[in-house]
Amino acid sequence: MESIFKEVFGIFKYIQDLFSGVQKLFTPPKAYSWQTFIYLSIFSWGISYFAVGYIKDIIAFCGWLFLLAGTAWYTTDDPLRIPGTFMPVGAVITGFLVSVFAFGYQENVLTSNTIVIWPTIAAIVTAIPNFFEGTGGKSAKAKLPKIQDRQKVVVLLAWCMLISCWLQFYFVIDKWLKEYPSLRADNFQKSAFVIRLEPPIPKPKNGDLILNKLQPLISQQIANKPWAEVEKWLLEANQQLGNLGRRSIESYLGKSKEKILWRVEPRVVNIKSGYRLDILTIWAGPSANSKGYYWKKSCLIQPSTSGKQADSKNAVASISCERLNKFIIGSPPPQQ
Repeated sequence: MESIFKEVFGIFKYIQDLFSGVQKLFTPPKAYSWQTFIYLSIFSWGISYFAVGYIKDIIAFCGWLFLLAGTAWYTTDDPLRIPGTFMPVGAVITGFLVSVFAFGYQENVLTSNTIVIWPTIAAIVTAIPNFFEGTGGKSAKAKLPKIQDRQKVVVLLAWCMLISCWLQFYFVIDKWLKEYPSLRADNFQKSAFVIRLEPPIPKPKNGDLILNKLQPLISQQIANKPWAEVEKWLLEANQQLGNLGRRSIESYLGKSKEKILWRVEPRVVNIKSGYRLDILTIWAGPSANSKGYYWKKSCLIQPSTSGKQADSKNAVASISCERLNKFIIGSPPPQQ
């Protein structure tokens, strides 16, 4: 019986020691400490879960402030520095939390703004302790950094701001390539900033697809129509094809910002058997070639060969177009 009591007492003693160890681990050494701020942030987020409306936002906002204060205090007590710099690893962590709090806590955590501002915020967090002396308690006093410290702070801020600028430049280029996919077919070999990491698109396809969508509309207005009406249509080709081109571009590229950078123009050439209509889709956006590029589809328009004279009032028009469109680098031919 005595052995059973000893075993039970031993178990209770083990549980008591375990709880004492956990309590000692999580109990702040004093009320004013970084652990207190972390616990307050956890408590605020837990309470905000049950709140509603603007009260929930206020409590969550306070939770973020407590988390930032606790993290910054903890990571500056005994800082582990990034090799080759005087920037603490904790400043990088605190800078990330500040960036998320400023730009991403109500949206996705990793937004472009969060990543861009991160290095600069980390540098600012690193620089702040240089303007104070003493510890993180009431004994801290403002001071002006020494000359050598000022130089280090300025260099660190400049480097981190440069990194932020390069990150912003990356996101701008990436956004352009997504909004204007035809740019991905351009030649970046001479660029000092853009490095292609994926196989290039051989040709910008949008111009080709606009032509393929435009051809049936032109054929409907010309095929089997009286020859006199077709000749009048060709005289007004700029207006007629311009209207059809805008409809085709709006239909195919309606949701793309690239639609304002494509235009459709005709080139009408007299030939012995009738007319040759060259339909051009011209890229008006930036290009590695100063003269730009365009797509061309050639169509042969002739009066009907049904045994009647070509200039007869009863003649009708026929149209036949090339199966493949041509991609041409350079300026389009002048209008006649």
